[in-house]
Amino acid sequence: MPSEMLKNKRILVTQADAFMGPVLCEVLAEHGAEVIESRGSLRDPGAAEQVIADAKRIDVLIANLGVPAPTTKAVDVDDEEWRSTFAEMVDPLPRLCQAALPAMIERESGKILLMGSSSALRGMKRASTYSAARGAQLAYVQALGVEVAPHKIQVNAIAQNFVDNPMYFPPAIQANPKFQDRLQREVPLGRLVSAREDAEFAAYLCSDSANCFVGQIFPVCGGWVNR
Repeated sequence: MPSEMLKNKRILVTQADAFMGPVLCEVLAEHGAEVIESRGSLRDPGAAEQVIADAKRIDVLIANLGVPAPTTKAVDVDDEEWRSTFAEMVDPLPRLCQAALPAMIERESGKILLMGSSSALRGMKRASTYSAARGAQLAYVQALGVEVAPHKIQVNAIAQNFVDNPMYFPPAIQANPKFQDRLQREVPLGRLVSAREDAEFAAYLCSDSANCFVGQIFPVCGGWVNR
């Protein structure tokens, strides 16, 4: 339910037009946040730094970084697939954080939340490139989280899978009976986590009620990682 738990907070959402971006922007605004939407890839050197500079003061950075997942067999992965996936999802993360953190450290307040993936927490066939990139994201969040916690900054990640979003679970996939059978077999919840359920949890992690989490990885996947 909409509230004012994010009132007076300026929240920057990257790739606001992709992955979890649209629903995040909607839910954050409903909770009173001033949402700054950054659209498009941050692959090019300098792009992440420019986004932070253009946003000016921000209280929360949501690193919403995603690309369609490659499904190449591990033995067939070439350098281009590997480098491209890391360039889109991994390289922008430290650039964003390094640009945003100095101001947060100066005022001893701020949050960074990564919208990541639980594919890094459980093995998946034909997902070596994607899982490796997502794993690098999570490892960075854990390390950075403990480093900046003394400055009263919280860095955490949502590691999601089987969450309704157009990038990974478009309507055509959801309508496939084989996919529905997979949901019943692999996901204890028996359904996709709704986009709003995921975004509401993200909103909570952006709030002052969640100041006690340090470098935490929160699986949001309907129990998939525990199967």
